[in-house]
Amino acid sequence: MRLITYNVNGIRAAFTKDFLGWLKSADPDVICIQESKAGNDQIDIDSLEKLGYHSYWHSAVRKGYSGVGIASKIKPNHVEYGCGIESYDNEGRIIRADFEEYSVMSVYVPSASNTERLDFKMQFCHDFLDYIKELKKSIPNLIISGDFNICHQAIDIHDPVRLKNVSGFLPMEREWMTSFIEECELIDSFRFFNDQPDHYTWWSYRQNARGKNKGWRLDYNFTSYTLKDRLSRAVILKEAVHSDHCPALVEIDL
Repeated sequence: MRLITYNVNGIRAAFTKDFLGWLKSADPDVICIQESKAGNDQIDIDSLEKLGYHSYWHSAVRKGYSGVGIASKIKPNHVEYGCGIESYDNEGRIIRADFEEYSVMSVYVPSASNTERLDFKMQFCHDFLDYIKELKKSIPNLIISGDFNICHQAIDIHDPVRLKNVSGFLPMEREWMTSFIEECELIDSFRFFNDQPDHYTWWSYRQNARGKNKGWRLDYNFTSYTLKDRLSRAVILKEAVHSDHCPALVEIDL
C-alpha cells in the first residue's frame, strides 16, 4: 500500500495547480489531506472518482478553514468523522477510514500563533494521545498521517537554536510528541528509514525559504509498532509544489 499525507493549503487552489495530474502520477492507494479549506460541496469529488478514488471529507464549521479528508482506491468498511469532542470536530481536524486489516487516520493538529491557541493546541494534543491509546485497543493496526505542526527533534528543523522558543519547536510540544510515540507504541516511518538532516515538509513563503531549504518537518506518517516488519519505504516528495507543505509517502506491505 502506497499512502501519502499532504497538507494542500486549500484543495481548490491545489486543483488549479494540476493537483489531479500529480495525483495520477504519484498513484497512492490512499491519500490523507489536511487543510482542505472547503466544504464538501466545494470539492471536485467527481474528478477524484474518475481517478478511481472514494473520497471522504470532514470540513470545519468556519468556512475556508482547516478541514481534513481521505481518498482511497479501496472503499473503506467504515468512515469516522471527528473524535467526539465538539471543539475539535467543529474545526474539522480528524477523519478515520477503517479497512479490513488496518485503519488510516488523517489529522490536522492546530497551529499556535498566540498563547490562547497554544493552550488549545496542547489540550488537543493531550486529548488526542488519550484518544489514540483507547482506539488502539480495538484497532491495533493504525496508521496516523497528517500535519502535526511540531518538529520532533533538532534534526527536523533548519535552525533549532534560534527557533527553540517558537511554537512548533517548543520543548513542551516536542516532549508531547515523544510521549505520543512511546505511549501509543508508534513508529515515525520516515525516521525509521532515514536519519539524515535537511529533510523537511514545510517552508515559509518568505525569503525564498524553500529554495534555500530552510524548512520544518511537520508532516508525519505514524504507524503502529505492529506494522514494523511490513514497512518497506518512506520518503518526502519535495518536488510537489501545490502548497507551502509537500507530501510524505510511506509504503506498507499489506
